Amino acid sequence: MILCALVCAFSGAAAQQQDSWFEITPFGAYRFGGSFEIEGSSESYDFEDSASFGLILNFPHRQNTRWEILYSQQSTEAEFSGTTTNDPLIDLDLHVLQLGGTYQFEGQSEAVVPYLAATLGATHAKASSTGSESDTFWSASIGLGILVSPNSRIGLRLEARAYGTFTNSDTDLLCESGPAGAACAIRVEGDLISQIETFAGVVFRF
Repeated sequence: MILCALVCAFSGAAAQQQDSWFEITPFGAYRFGGSFEIEGSSESYDFEDSASFGLILNFPHRQNTRWEILYSQQSTEAEFSGTTTNDPLIDLDLHVLQLGGTYQFEGQSEAVVPYLAATLGATHAKASSTGSESDTFWSASIGLGILVSPNSRIGLRLEARAYGTFTNSDTDLLCESGPAGAACAIRVEGDLISQIETFAGVVFRF
């Protein structure tokens, strides 16, 4: 009877500690897709698939829900689909900073817990084309993943996440100098840049 009471008390303390853990998750990823359409043309700049990396800070909110801060960075190239530009390949850096949370589902195993993540924030983009300027856009993401060993100090986080970046036609991000040197010959149009990212991260809990 006493042994049973001690086991129950220890289990309750462990569960309470788990709910109060602060998590840091550095991750490596691979991101797919994305393009900028060019105003007044059927041509576009298409993003090359490339590696990315980031960091997630995760802390408790309520039962099964946690707050989350996400940072992700991708260095890629944007390839022009036509033949009229002086920069067919442009280096492009994307920095994503978003705030949101996760909802953890009841898993069939205590060692593996599925979850849903959603965040909202901004994406800062910097291109290397002549005359271009960096720009910042609103963005959001949603992901599905699993936590491996969620009850220990070190775990594994596996996730697939979709990013949506909301652009506007006023940006000079991929602007090239025109023949006179002062005009902007290329402007972006379109409302949404869609990308998919898959990642694996090591979860450190404190």
